[in-house]
Amino acid sequence: MKSLCAVLLGLSIAFSSVAEQAKKESVDKLMQLTGAGDLSTQMMNQMLPAMQKMIPDAPAAFWITFKQEMDAKELMDAIVPVYQKQLSEEDIQAILSFYATPAGKKLISAQPAIMQESMMIGQQWGQQVFMRAKQKFDAITPKTAN
Repeated sequence: MKSLCAVLLGLSIAFSSVAEQAKKESVDKLMQLTGAGDLSTQMMNQMLPAMQKMIPDAPAAFWITFKQEMDAKELMDAIVPVYQKQLSEEDIQAILSFYATPAGKKLISAQPAIMQESMMIGQQWGQQVFMRAKQKFDAITPKTAN
């Protein structure tokens, strides 16, 4: 009997420490606060020129209508489970509390500039890495005379 009580006590402790899954509403609030909804619109705007090249016969009016029909919420809803998988409701609430502070608000307002500058630095770094790889490859590759 004592062993059964110990097992039940152990199970209740184990299950009580399981974090509550983040609620969709909480994730939606976090995504809206951080501008994730704007990100889906930006992604669409970046994808559109590539799609236009793949369907060159489509008239401009088609693309205007197509863009109007696109729903950024569809992408956001698809991303919610990713947040729920990685963060608990407690995590989301703590993050929301941080974003309500002056430092959190400053981070939100600075994030677009940080991302833009970081992407430019990443592109420059990628070019430098490519050049190093090319130089290293050229140095070990025998030259053939034409």
